[in-house]
Amino acid sequence: MMNAGDIMVKDVISVGPETPVREVALLMLERRISGVPVVDSGRRVLGILSEGDLIRRPEIETDRSRGGWLSMFVSEEELARDFVKSHGRQAQEVMTRPAIGVAPDTPLPEVVRLMERHRVKRLVIVERGKLAGMVTRADLLRALVAHRDVSPAAASDRELRDRIDTLLRGEDWAASAVVNVVVDNGVAQLWGAVQSVAQRDALILAVRGVPGIRDVQAHLGRTMPG
Repeated sequence: MMNAGDIMVKDVISVGPETPVREVALLMLERRISGVPVVDSGRRVLGILSEGDLIRRPEIETDRSRGGWLSMFVSEEELARDFVKSHGRQAQEVMTRPAIGVAPDTPLPEVVRLMERHRVKRLVIVERGKLAGMVTRADLLRALVAHRDVSPAAASDRELRDRIDTLLRGEDWAASAVVNVVVDNGVAQLWGAVQSVAQRDALILAVRGVPGIRDVQAHLGRTMPG
């Protein structure tokens, strides 16, 4: 299984905590990047500064206004934080903290889970407490494009059927399907009943992805309600 260290960018462009906001914005435009880690003199990650941190600014009249009745539902502390975020002049005042970080050996499924959970587009890679790299959504796309299916060793129809059975037993969405799998010369035939069209499509897709399967023929009806 691939991990963060396999796809991370090692030569990460970073800024110091006192770097002016305008300088950070110029740097991102010139380098065509959408975010930079903020690090101290020892390369320890303090936070991360992205395009999203810079779009609410008084200079371009986009700073957030919560006046009037809306202010009744927002604490003074939150209003103060918003003011610092939009009016800050240095990276340390505007950055998002803490930055979500992982170790180089973190598996890619965990990387994606963290991105989705925290709704972020990038994770910093930390090793021995210091910035070692960064993984972005674009890096995941590059890994997808670079992936090449390895031709599997020849397998008998019985071995292929066992692979399919093992795969489907591990998928929660397949638990309610009643499926008998027959493999003949690398062609998988699926007989039985499913709960939905989505479940049928998932079964076909999963079986088609088993190394050694040449084709899938589905004979799957819908389970009658009740």
